Amino acid sequence: VQLQASGGGLVQPGGSLRLSCVASGITFIFYTGAWYRQAPGEQRELVAQITTRGSTSYTDSVKGRFTISRDNTQNTIYLQINSLKPEDTAVYYCNLHLNSGANYWGQGTLVTVSS
Repeated sequence: VQLQASGGGLVQPGGSLRLSCVASGITFIFYTGAWYRQAPGEQRELVAQITTRGSTSYTDSVKGRFTISRDNTQNTIYLQINSLKPEDTAVYYCNLHLNSGANYWGQGTLVTVSS
């Protein structure tokens, strides 16, 4: 199983990025997808989640700015992040999991918001 995350980078406040996570080695459509982030010195936090049916949920601090989506034909989950703030600076990790316990992580992609 491999999850390959990409799309991070350095962006000015107010800017946008689109993160991608391509999965291989699993039956993607069965998995709930999620994005987490971990800022320096902080615990990893759940940012957004998308179920197999496409239902989405977000942590309060990103509602209205972040959008999680999935393409089951491409085995990919996305995170569109808009109106970026310096406090969004973190390593972003993609995750795919089953309620039965299977749980897989991508390698992380760094998002830095700075002027």
